[in-house]
Amino acid sequence: MTPSLVFDIETIPDTDGLKKLLDLPADTSPADVARVAFHQRRQAGQSEFLPLHVQRVVAISCVLREGENFRVWSLGNPDESEGALIQRFYDGIEKYTPNLISWNGGGFDLPVLHYRGMIHNVVAPRYWDMGDDDRDFKWNNYISRYHMRHTDLMDLLALYQGRGNAPLDQLAQLCGFPGKLGMDGSKVWDAYQAGEIEAIRNYCETDVVNTWLVYLRFQQMRGLLTPEAYQREIGLVRETLGGYTDVHWQEFLSNWA
Repeated sequence: MTPSLVFDIETIPDTDGLKKLLDLPADTSPADVARVAFHQRRQAGQSEFLPLHVQRVVAISCVLREGENFRVWSLGNPDESEGALIQRFYDGIEKYTPNLISWNGGGFDLPVLHYRGMIHNVVAPRYWDMGDDDRDFKWNNYISRYHMRHTDLMDLLALYQGRGNAPLDQLAQLCGFPGKLGMDGSKVWDAYQAGEIEAIRNYCETDVVNTWLVYLRFQQMRGLLTPEAYQREIGLVRETLGGYTDVHWQEFLSNWA
């Protein structure tokens, strides 16, 4: 069975890059750089959501379903550099050639990883293969929107129409799963400034598990999992998380209907 890798990233403003692009004084604090960037966007009638190329990756969390095993973790150490985190992600693709699964990965996570990976000299030949090295990748690769080697579940369920997109948190809850706990993407910058990188990584991990659970429901709906196989997969997730001692997993399980 081809391994499945669910992934999610969390980002903050790239204050070093923004300082350069906005021509701010060298001694401008990160908080002030971000405030200037947010203010300029508001003045232009735009949201504070920054362009993807100036979003710095601070966490990448993954679910890996391979063989009889289910695992969830965040890549690297909390203090690892952005470039090293991104390289770890692409190294995993190089090692496993998994089917990637995301929620809005095509619209956000992967483009961010593309831009930030280039900035940090990351190499990712397997990910970018579109048939030059492996003929199978000509007809099913990570880059094409309509191939299944990467399933952006949000995009697919909306039939590739932005107006049909649903929030992962709400859909997960409606399916009986926990949804987001204690944080959302809008709070990541404040949490990072407060030194709460572990909380950010924990939040990112619960997001990939929610994505995997919704994906299992989708696989049952499309007939690739029988009801019995679906229940076995759900049981494997519960059993695995039950073996983790971290508080966020205890909270996740206690909120699972």
